[in-house]
Amino acid sequence: MNTDAPWPELSQAVPRVLAMQTKLHRWAAADPGRRFDDLANLVYDPAFLTVAWDRVRGNAGARTAGVDQIAPRSVGDGAGELLADLRRELKAGQFSPERVREKTIPKTSGKLRRLGIPTTRDRVVQAALKLVLEPIFEADFQPCSYGFRPRRRAQDAIAEIHYLASPTRNYEWVFEADIEACFDQIDHSALLGRVRHRIGDKRVLSWVTAFLKAGVLSEDGLNRETITGTPQGGILSPLLANIALSVLDEHFAAKWAALGPSWTRAKRRRAGQPVMKLVRYADDFVILLHGQRGDAEALWDEVGAVLAPMGLRLSVAKTRVCHIDDGFDFLGWRIQRRRWAGRTGKKAIYTYPAKKALASIVDKVRTLTRRASHRTLADLLRRINPVLRGWCTYFRHGVSSRTFGYVDHYAFWRIVGWLRKRHPRLNMHTLVRRFLPGWKIRAEGIEFFRPTAVAIERYRYRGTRIPTPWTSATTAA
Repeated sequence: MNTDAPWPELSQAVPRVLAMQTKLHRWAAADPGRRFDDLANLVYDPAFLTVAWDRVRGNAGARTAGVDQIAPRSVGDGAGELLADLRRELKAGQFSPERVREKTIPKTSGKLRRLGIPTTRDRVVQAALKLVLEPIFEADFQPCSYGFRPRRRAQDAIAEIHYLASPTRNYEWVFEADIEACFDQIDHSALLGRVRHRIGDKRVLSWVTAFLKAGVLSEDGLNRETITGTPQGGILSPLLANIALSVLDEHFAAKWAALGPSWTRAKRRRAGQPVMKLVRYADDFVILLHGQRGDAEALWDEVGAVLAPMGLRLSVAKTRVCHIDDGFDFLGWRIQRRRWAGRTGKKAIYTYPAKKALASIVDKVRTLTRRASHRTLADLLRRINPVLRGWCTYFRHGVSSRTFGYVDHYAFWRIVGWLRKRHPRLNMHTLVRRFLPGWKIRAEGIEFFRPTAVAIERYRYRGTRIPTPWTSATTAA
């Protein structure tokens, strides 16, 4: 690309970036041993910076500022000057990232998750780096990985588990794993070593290293060095985490390949040899195994040995072995083999919202329908409808109709309760006539979203035929 070209409009920049990404992905896929030595000029190319800025500004965290106290949404007309300064610094080798601002948020377990929020300038550079690096590493990533990858989603991971555990495959034993503080413990040297397998450009490597070692400004105002890990909250962090955790994907892909073709695998299964498949979503993963419980228990040492060079270890408290008939939770779903309703003697794999996921949406509804939370019914509906719609959209591919009915009933009567508290002088008859005509909740043209109206449909298992943005479904097969 011509790095001296004038700044393009976004409509011009997007196809230019996509065309270059397609080339990078094709070159990487054609030659697994190729190292890319001339990438820095792409990072500060006007088209890449323009697309990077659009993604940063459109990100969900664009209203949150880093240590510079500048949120991307507040930049406004100064974006052109910001990008020009960044390009000049990157070309001259003068760019240096700031510390990330630490922010803790509660986890469902009751513990705290530490996020690292970069400055606006750093976010743009990270986004540009991701635009360049992602097509290259996507050529190497295994199909068993689904988290933070383009055109892949949690439903794909659940669909593969459903596929593997169903007859006639019957992967019955489950090694349900949790990595202890994964994002905080990744070894920098090991991670950069994996990056160097593909990237030979010293400037790009120096920028990745600088982001890893930028440091943290804690909530109590203390500066802390980052010796290990890649901070959650950074645009580049999910890609770097996938690069690190791909050691796990490659290990089990090699074991699967060593079993030979399908007829050989079937013969080994009949002989009692364990056969296993990994399904990973970021740092959450399960290993499904056809064999004995002892074979699954042996994975403790095997997985631990694979993760150790990356500075990672399994959580003793959260890692366990279970049978598919007992069920397990994964990505908010409860997955369990149970008696098939209406089919005598037959069993099927059921996937439905886990208790924690149900408790989470109930808690959100309860919080949103507190008496003083909104001034008008329309305000309440504007807040609660997207929450319910998003939750139901995620879980509509499982056996969720009864759960949706419960959520619908709970949310409906919480809103009715909110109305009664907001209008204590109105009796129920007047309240229904004024706010609930026909027992439908609506205000200012906004109608309450009903979870029971969401259609339940099975998600189609796509196998390895999941195209990237740079390939077609045909070439991905």
